[in-house]
Amino acid sequence: MKSRPNPYASHYDLVRPLIEFGSFSQDGLDPTLAELIKIRASQINGCSYCLFLHTRDARRNGEGEERIIMLDAWCESPHYGDRERAALAWTEVLGRRQTSRELFG
Repeated sequence: MKSRPNPYASHYDLVRPLIEFGSFSQDGLDPTLAELIKIRASQINGCSYCLFLHTRDARRNGEGEERIIMLDAWCESPHYGDRERAALAWTEVLGRRQTSRELFG
């Protein structure tokens, strides 16, 4: 696989606050859950570079391939527990700016 360019390298000063907030908000969070959240957010915003990074990191943290693959359909999948569903629902709301009624009917 050839190396992927970092699209944010030339504008790091613009994304640094987002990265710092992400790091701060993950304090005390299970690293596997944190990566699932990042993968789902990257799926929502369509960032292939971020998907590459976060799926790689999730695998390194021991996340299973099936759970990574099924993440796009987490609402219908039996592979996620209540805590993960709550975090993924929050990610959907923030990422799509949907209300919980729109998300869950």
